[in-house]
Amino acid sequence: MTNVAEHRIEIVPNRHRVRVIQYGVTIADTVRGLTLSETGLPDVVYFPREDVNMTRLMRSDHTSYCPYKGHASYFHLQTEDGTVENAVWSYEDPLDTTAAIKGYLAFYASRVDRIDQTS
Repeated sequence: MTNVAEHRIEIVPNRHRVRVIQYGVTIADTVRGLTLSETGLPDVVYFPREDVNMTRLMRSDHTSYCPYKGHASYFHLQTEDGTVENAVWSYEDPLDTTAAIKGYLAFYASRVDRIDQTS
């Protein structure tokens, strides 16, 4: 188990174009993303809501809590092939140490077809 003092979170601007694609449809497309690096976890790209097709998302009742980031809200992803449950999360009121991701959205890579990062 990671000691709190050893746990690190770093949030930096992602200088690349990042897209989320599901069944050939672009759900998110940004050059203004943030990459969050956290001890023991893969890097995650957070997307500004303005760069996400919000009409494809439906708020879920599911929530979770991270002692390093705070309470997360979830969204289902609506596709032509049905609903992908809790595919997206957001820290709408994160802890002060992660305030940069407030309101941004992140996608589970395992629940979408692709998250592409290009130059």
